[in-house]
Amino acid sequence: MTPRLTVPPRRSFQTFLDFPLCEDLDTLDADVAIFGIPYGDPYNLEEATNDQSHAPAAIRRESESILSGLDHYDFDIGGTLFDGRDIKVADAGDIPGDVRDLGAHYPRAEAAVRKILSAGALPIVFGGDHGVPIPVMRALEVLGETITLIQVDAHIDWRDEVNGVREGYSSPMRRASEMNHIGAIHQLGIRSSGSARSEEVAAARAYGAHIVTAYEIHDRGMAAVLERIPDGGHYYLTVDLDGLDPSVAPGVMARTPGGLLYHHMRTLIQGLTRKGRLVGMDLNEIAPKYDLGGITCGIAGRMALMYIGAAVRAGYFD
Repeated sequence: MTPRLTVPPRRSFQTFLDFPLCEDLDTLDADVAIFGIPYGDPYNLEEATNDQSHAPAAIRRESESILSGLDHYDFDIGGTLFDGRDIKVADAGDIPGDVRDLGAHYPRAEAAVRKILSAGALPIVFGGDHGVPIPVMRALEVLGETITLIQVDAHIDWRDEVNGVREGYSSPMRRASEMNHIGAIHQLGIRSSGSARSEEVAAARAYGAHIVTAYEIHDRGMAAVLERIPDGGHYYLTVDLDGLDPSVAPGVMARTPGGLLYHHMRTLIQGLTRKGRLVGMDLNEIAPKYDLGGITCGIAGRMALMYIGAAVRAGYFD
């Protein structure tokens, strides 16, 4: 029997854009659900509560500055957020951590996202490090569709294990490749050097992953990349904020020059939403203590708004 999943009853909890707080996912009635998964699978004890675990709360705080009001025209979206439609957005809070059972976080997160998807809502997940998408991607199985996975990242994240840990932030694409409901994988913004060795690159290519460097996107444009992704699919977008250039997203642990820009992300999110059905997205790897004036948290919030506005205009909720 699946346990009931509830948000701790904290009346002072700040939600994203002050959307209503859903304290019980068994009663979720929403078109879009904002959801926080603060904790990944740490490689050592120091990472059990890394700075990225503070990001869901930081993104929510910064959301006060990213939209003047639901009735205000947004030129990034092409109108008001909901375009005059009756759209319900709920903030489902965060999966609480348990210091006595660190391994319980992922199963709880997966069960929660399964509930969100089963309720017909689009999940927008705030992490956490980039191990967070692993339970989310497992939960996508409930849709009964083959999912095309789109990753924005500086790194390919194809390690099988690090320090014996197989579900940490260097492994989400490797774990996704093992899920029967995940099909094509497109990895965008890749550059510089991360945890991948030659064997991980070979494994990604053997799977058939489409690795697109940031430099190719700068040279050819995001629209050219979108043309390679077949129309009419079911897509999931996972975003490591270090995939963006440090000039627009400085609040990350791995600052690497040459990354994607905000307008690349706008083109990608709107393009995927129009091509087929973008079934959800996550935003990860923000380290608030390294952020400058909330820029990175604001960018993450803007991308969440971009997705909602694009889904409205694509008729997802009609």
